Amino acid sequence: MPHDASSSPGPNRRSFLAGATSVFALPILPSFGPRHRAAPYRFRNDPFTLGVASGDPSSDGMALWTRLAPTPLAEDGGMPKEAIEVAWEIASDDGMKDILARGTATASPELAHSVHVEVTGLPADRWFWYRFRAGDATSPIGRTRTLPAADSMPERLRFAFASCQHYETGLYTAYGHMAEQELDLVFHLGDYIYEGKGRDNQVRKHAGGKLITLADYRLRHAQYRSDPLLQGMHSKCPWFVTWDDHEFENNYANDISERKNSNPAEFLKQRANAYQAYYEAMPLRRRSLPKGPDMQLYRKASFGRLAELFVLDTRQYRTDQPNGDGRRPMNAAARDANNTLLGQKQRDWLKTGLADSRATWNVLAQQVMMGLVGFTAKNSDEMLYSMDQWPGYAHERAQLLQFLAKRKVQNPVVLTGDIHSNWVNDLRVDDRDGKDPVVATEFVGTSISSGGNGSATVPGFEKLQEQNPGLRFHNRQRGYVACTVTAKEWQADYLVADQVTTQGGKMERAASFVVEAGNAGAQQA
Repeated sequence: MPHDASSSPGPNRRSFLAGATSVFALPILPSFGPRHRAAPYRFRNDPFTLGVASGDPSSDGMALWTRLAPTPLAEDGGMPKEAIEVAWEIASDDGMKDILARGTATASPELAHSVHVEVTGLPADRWFWYRFRAGDATSPIGRTRTLPAADSMPERLRFAFASCQHYETGLYTAYGHMAEQELDLVFHLGDYIYEGKGRDNQVRKHAGGKLITLADYRLRHAQYRSDPLLQGMHSKCPWFVTWDDHEFENNYANDISERKNSNPAEFLKQRANAYQAYYEAMPLRRRSLPKGPDMQLYRKASFGRLAELFVLDTRQYRTDQPNGDGRRPMNAAARDANNTLLGQKQRDWLKTGLADSRATWNVLAQQVMMGLVGFTAKNSDEMLYSMDQWPGYAHERAQLLQFLAKRKVQNPVVLTGDIHSNWVNDLRVDDRDGKDPVVATEFVGTSISSGGNGSATVPGFEKLQEQNPGLRFHNRQRGYVACTVTAKEWQADYLVADQVTTQGGKMERAASFVVEAGNAGAQQA
């Protein structure tokens, strides 16, 4: 059973770090202190082929991102092995005439010539526009915003959440639709890339083979980032990103591979590669700069007093899935008090933040389904539950729901991705007991493209709902969820595409659910 990486190192990690010099060289990451001025560089091709993005906004700033890659699918993105100076500026207008702040950053080969600029000192609750310059090239203009002041009460928050965008199995139709909405934020809940080798006869084909090396992961991120619809949505508003498993390896648990016979040191070496490439590709702050196979990703932000936003990491610190990764009975192994998705440090941080919150809504943006949704076993009435999701960590889940109830945390809402389908779940301490009071609401969003077109109908849904009293809605099409939040209510609109395997897919609203402030549980609108 793996250790909690937020506490003392376990044997796998100790042996990995102690032998790092003999096993492999940890990536040499640049310092962020004063540096010499990099020489001007002239590009033969546009270096901004991967677009621009912003993320992790606060009430006075945000992180701005780009990566120089004139030939994104070539080795090193077609960049030289030298540092390049990149200028940035942020303005109050889309014509970039009223410049509020500007500066320079160094795009280094150690971080794949990515740029992460942390802007501070901006007024709260405002929209801004930004761009980059490198040599004689200028990036597209992106739009971003600051969050409302911590003591303010905004009229509303409108955001979307998405996950699971397998490049090979579908087009990013949902992002084209999302870009037409007026959104304050986007949460991406994981599976931004997929790690498998390229396959023939798909909608599109991965470049390269199975991801192992740092160069492998960089290439895959570059290919995904080359999609114009994904680029377009990144340029519209700031994103909060977190990973699930496919950014590294399917169904991994901390330092344990799905393939139980893998070499622990090699596995952590690969994890270091995956984590570094993820940081290079995302609009993250320096606090998330990885250190070997470790990366700080859980964090929180405040949308004034309207909503406290907790972004969680349920992969890096979890113990191994009990009973294997699939559906199993809710047995003693699943109820083991030592099982954890969060790890002790993250769990304590979350509980402290929830206890201190004075927000009307408390949002847990995370990866795997929290609802205890059971399925009937073949040739038996026994109920089976996914061990990769919260049911495999039932004790920690019950403790968290009990904490929300006992501490009277205001209006907790859980946002979830992972399973390529839409769900709405009323959450109880024990979801199997319909007489238990509802504590929170979970909105589970489908995939952007993973799994192909999917289906609007779910055979046997009525029986599934009878067996699971918290289940309110289920749909298997592709799309995303848009949420409109006020002090009085939360509305979640489930937006789905009729198909994503060819161009021209149409988006429509499959369902809407409302949660009234002070009244836990979702009602169909």
